[in-house]
Amino acid sequence: MAARLPYDVAIVVADSPSVRPNRASAYAMVDLFAGPGGMCEGFASLRRSDDTRVFQPVLSIEKEPWAHRTLRLRSVFRRLRDRQETTAYYEYTRGTIQLEDLLAAHPEQTALADKEAWLAEVGPSNHEEVAARVRSAIAGHRHWILVGGPPCQAYSLVGRSRMKGSDPTRFEADHRHFLYREYLRLLAEHAPTAFVMENVKGLLSATHANQPMFARILKDLTTPGVSLGLDHLDHQYKLITVSPDRPIDSTQSLSPQDFVLRCEELGIPQARHRVIIVGVRRDVLHEGFAIGALERRPSVSIDEVISDLPRIRSGITPTDSFQTWAAALRDGKKRISSEMRKVSRSLGSLRTRELPHERGGQFVAGAAAPSHRPDWYLDPLIGGFLNHESRGHMLGDLHRYLFLSGYAAVSGQSPTLKDLPKWLLPKHANIEFALKKGMFNDRFRVQRYGHPSTTVTSHISKDGHYFIHPDPRQCRSLTVREAARLQTFPDNYFFEGPRTSQYIQVGNAVPPLLAVQIAELLGHALDTIC
Repeated sequence: MAARLPYDVAIVVADSPSVRPNRASAYAMVDLFAGPGGMCEGFASLRRSDDTRVFQPVLSIEKEPWAHRTLRLRSVFRRLRDRQETTAYYEYTRGTIQLEDLLAAHPEQTALADKEAWLAEVGPSNHEEVAARVRSAIAGHRHWILVGGPPCQAYSLVGRSRMKGSDPTRFEADHRHFLYREYLRLLAEHAPTAFVMENVKGLLSATHANQPMFARILKDLTTPGVSLGLDHLDHQYKLITVSPDRPIDSTQSLSPQDFVLRCEELGIPQARHRVIIVGVRRDVLHEGFAIGALERRPSVSIDEVISDLPRIRSGITPTDSFQTWAAALRDGKKRISSEMRKVSRSLGSLRTRELPHERGGQFVAGAAAPSHRPDWYLDPLIGGFLNHESRGHMLGDLHRYLFLSGYAAVSGQSPTLKDLPKWLLPKHANIEFALKKGMFNDRFRVQRYGHPSTTVTSHISKDGHYFIHPDPRQCRSLTVREAARLQTFPDNYFFEGPRTSQYIQVGNAVPPLLAVQIAELLGHALDTIC
């Protein structure tokens, strides 16, 4: 039986939907640890019947320079789109003008975006500066919300395993365990009407000094001031889960698992599981206050959101050309054919005319047509696809990707390490031991047609082994745009920086289509009390 939480956390069950009032202004939103702005994009996308925003971003804080540049650019774009003055933005994303040209053409929108998107690290060393920025941003707003989640490396299962194994003492002292306390201080000192906190599922099992972190965090979030020893800041929060799995009985206490949202059940083409905690200040609640639960949505497969993207080939290192790449594929097919004819047949003939010749780029001309949610993804003004450029792979990895994607097409499942022919096994000293013990069986993973993808993580920036494209003839890992589609970023969302940074930004983000669903529930509930 799942452990129950002993703290003041309860389910709030929604009444029948009522007509939302036409409010005069949006709720201000402050986004901490904002990344490239996935949470912000979802909340800012929600509009009322008169086309005004329900939530207005007033401050987004991010410490990584490239993610911050993406965040700022998106803020500029939103303002230009509201004024129907996006021509320069599309020229920039197509590479026909420089960023400086875009910003210089729109100084007013750039100044507002610079005020909203702040490059800074949230932490004890600059708490006063952060607090001052928050006070300035929310000035004049009676009701506002705080969103975001502290960096998750110290909570993720992979991160914990890696850090504990290398230096357990350093792991226990890692400041990221307690970055949520900076979130807590802002709750205590500024008392937002509501908050949304997001983190990895590994938070549920994380411990510090042998004490469970999640129960402690929940207790702290209900009384942030008291938990920090600031007893004069004694406002309290009701904590709520929006999971479709939450118990129906509103008097029943919650288990940690009740805070987990499974994205593949919510119309997101990705099996991403995240902890979402919603809190509403108790003094604004009234009898009958309700926040609904998210609705289950049909499963969305990877092909429904990436199959319309231009077919591109991977590169081959160290010297790339189409001829070298195509010859490597044909050679790999011959070797595969001698061992597994079914896999070989699934690869086709690999004739020159059947293979993609180009590797894509930061802008690729064409017409997008995803079968899932074209209303969300598409923007015909782009004139093509952004951030759709392949990586180069070593010869050995090209052969592995060719075999693995072909094997998945035949078997209907992503192969494990033991399914690889001996000549395709990684040349590691401990490979025999790994095979015997069943270690690293998921070292390579093909994303399968007909299914949601596995979780897109920042690890996609290091190699593509976990994110192999299902089409053998492209023989590559996913591009930034394909990963962004799986994360439900609209096609006009441009990611700044080197490709490695773009992957990290996408992998660390909150899916905007998940955020907009949460925003809709919270916006409706706030309209009944504000």
